[in-house]
Amino acid sequence: MAAIEAIKEKPSNPTAQEFAEHMEKFRSPVEALKLMRYFKTGQGQYGEGDIFMGVRMGQIFELAKAYIHMPLEEIELMLENPIHEIRTGALSIIDKQARSKKTTADQRKLLFELYLRNTHRINNWDLVDICAPHVVGGYLYISREPREVLYKLAESESIWERRTAIVATGYFIKKGDIADTFRIAKLLLNDKQDLIHKATGWMLRSAGQVNRAELQRFLDKHAATMPRTLLRYSIEHFDKPLRSHYMGLKGQGSGF
Repeated sequence: MAAIEAIKEKPSNPTAQEFAEHMEKFRSPVEALKLMRYFKTGQGQYGEGDIFMGVRMGQIFELAKAYIHMPLEEIELMLENPIHEIRTGALSIIDKQARSKKTTADQRKLLFELYLRNTHRINNWDLVDICAPHVVGGYLYISREPREVLYKLAESESIWERRTAIVATGYFIKKGDIADTFRIAKLLLNDKQDLIHKATGWMLRSAGQVNRAELQRFLDKHAATMPRTLLRYSIEHFDKPLRSHYMGLKGQGSGF
């Protein structure tokens, strides 16, 4: 049964508690174990200690549609929840609110501020990727506010804030605005975390679809010292000879 079918009608006054109660209907210990492995919750892993109830992402996203009008104070209560899927639901709701054409400029700013003050709870790659483009990148693009906040996030000790910095530029890329993607990618070239390499490569690849020549200029300068994963992700859309060329540059610099 789809999650949306569990709701007889959309709640007129949606609350964090009601959302959590609906989520309980889809709890699965078997699925929880799979998710704990997938999101690396073991000792010393990037998701260490995170708690899962075993609800599939599709069910969460469908449920979030019914709760799209949840007030921000209730959404923030969801973000305080230790259960990963509850926080996923909160971020899915604010992503949907940020995407809505009915959302005002003031509301977008509140969503942006909500995200930034809860980055310590947005603590896995899926949580960042759900809404950083529209909630963070979208706000900065539409409001035309200075983007210095992304550069501060890129220098953060938090892996999730650094991932936010680069993934947020995904919104800019869709608008053909790729300068910040390359600038932030340069800041992250020496990052030690594989999840940052993957996100940065992903955004560079996307920027290359807007301007292939600009991506190649970036690679001509940095490919020899880029982390291998970052480079591989960046060149996925190149033809085989060009991929081989850039991968062949590895080892000619001092990268790792």
